[in-house]
Amino acid sequence: MSDESAAARARRKVREGVVVSDKMVNTVIVVVQDTKPHPLYKKVVRHTRRLKAHDAEGTCGVGDRVRLMETRPLSKEKRWRVSEIIEKAR
Repeated sequence: MSDESAAARARRKVREGVVVSDKMVNTVIVVVQDTKPHPLYKKVVRHTRRLKAHDAEGTCGVGDRVRLMETRPLSKEKRWRVSEIIEKAR
Protein backbone atom coordinates (compact mmCIF):
# COMPACT_ATOMS: atom_id res chain seq x y z
CA MET A 1 0.00 0.00 0.00
CA SER A 2 2.78 2.46 0.86
CA ASP A 3 4.61 1.72 -2.41
CA GLU A 4 1.51 2.73 -4.37
CA SER A 5 1.11 6.01 -2.49
CA ALA A 6 4.82 6.81 -2.88
CA ALA A 7 4.56 6.21 -6.62
CA ALA A 8 1.49 8.45 -6.82
CA ARG A 9 3.35 11.20 -4.95
CA ALA A 10 6.24 10.94 -7.39
CA ARG A 11 3.87 11.49 -10.34
CA ARG A 12 2.57 14.82 -9.06
CA LYS A 13 2.83 17.72 -11.48
CA VAL A 14 5.40 20.40 -10.73
CA ARG A 15 5.25 23.97 -12.07
CA GLU A 16 7.39 27.10 -11.66
CA GLY A 17 6.01 30.61 -11.59
CA VAL A 18 6.06 34.08 -10.09
CA VAL A 19 3.90 35.20 -7.15
CA VAL A 20 1.65 38.09 -8.19
CA SER A 21 -0.58 38.32 -5.10
CA ASP A 22 -0.14 37.43 -1.43
CA LYS A 23 -3.15 39.25 0.01
CA MET A 24 -5.02 36.10 1.12
CA VAL A 25 -4.33 34.11 4.28
CA ASN A 26 -2.23 30.98 3.55
CA THR A 27 -2.78 31.46 -0.20
CA VAL A 28 -0.76 33.05 -3.00
CA ILE A 29 -1.61 33.55 -6.67
CA VAL A 30 1.17 32.36 -8.97
CA VAL A 31 1.45 33.14 -12.68
CA VAL A 32 2.74 30.14 -14.65
CA GLN A 33 3.80 30.63 -18.27
CA ASP A 34 4.03 27.79 -20.78
CA THR A 35 5.30 28.16 -24.33
CA LYS A 36 4.14 25.77 -27.03
CA PRO A 37 4.00 25.94 -30.81
CA HIS A 38 0.69 26.72 -32.49
CA PRO A 39 -0.74 23.46 -33.92
CA LEU A 40 -1.13 24.82 -37.47
CA TYR A 41 1.18 27.83 -37.83
CA LYS A 42 4.02 26.58 -35.59
CA LYS A 43 4.63 30.01 -34.08
CA VAL A 44 5.59 29.73 -30.41
CA VAL A 45 2.69 31.03 -28.31
CA ARG A 46 2.88 31.95 -24.63
CA HIS A 47 0.09 30.58 -22.41
CA THR A 48 -0.40 32.22 -19.00
CA ARG A 49 -2.29 30.67 -16.08
CA ARG A 50 -3.00 32.08 -12.64
CA LEU A 51 -2.94 29.30 -10.07
CA LYS A 52 -3.94 29.58 -6.42
CA ALA A 53 -1.39 27.82 -4.22
CA HIS A 54 -1.25 26.99 -0.52
CA ASP A 55 1.51 28.81 1.38
CA ALA A 56 1.27 27.45 4.93
CA GLU A 57 4.08 29.52 6.47
CA GLY A 58 3.14 32.72 4.65
CA THR A 59 6.75 33.30 3.58
CA CYS A 60 6.06 34.06 -0.10
CA GLY A 61 5.92 37.66 -1.26
CA VAL A 62 5.04 39.36 -4.53
CA GLY A 63 7.76 38.80 -7.12
CA ASP A 64 9.14 35.59 -5.61
CA ARG A 65 9.92 32.75 -8.01
CA VAL A 66 8.39 29.56 -6.58
CA ARG A 67 8.01 25.87 -7.39
CA LEU A 68 4.47 24.47 -7.06
CA MET A 69 3.44 20.87 -6.50
CA GLU A 70 0.03 19.42 -7.30
CA THR A 71 -1.96 18.31 -4.26
CA ARG A 72 -5.46 17.29 -3.23
CA PRO A 73 -8.19 19.95 -3.41
CA LEU A 74 -7.66 22.33 -0.48
CA SER A 75 -10.53 24.68 -1.33
CA LYS A 76 -12.84 25.50 -4.24
CA GLU A 77 -10.00 26.67 -6.52
CA LYS A 78 -6.82 25.69 -4.66
CA ARG A 79 -5.14 22.49 -5.95
CA TRP A 80 -1.45 23.45 -5.66
CA ARG A 81 0.97 24.10 -2.83
CA VAL A 82 4.28 25.93 -2.68
CA SER A 83 7.01 23.30 -2.37
CA GLU A 84 9.95 25.74 -2.35
CA ILE A 85 10.93 29.34 -2.96
CA ILE A 86 13.51 29.33 -5.77
CA GLU A 87 14.35 33.04 -5.65
CA LYS A 88 13.19 35.86 -3.37
CA ALA A 89 12.16 39.17 -4.95
CA ARG A 90 14.59 42.04 -4.67
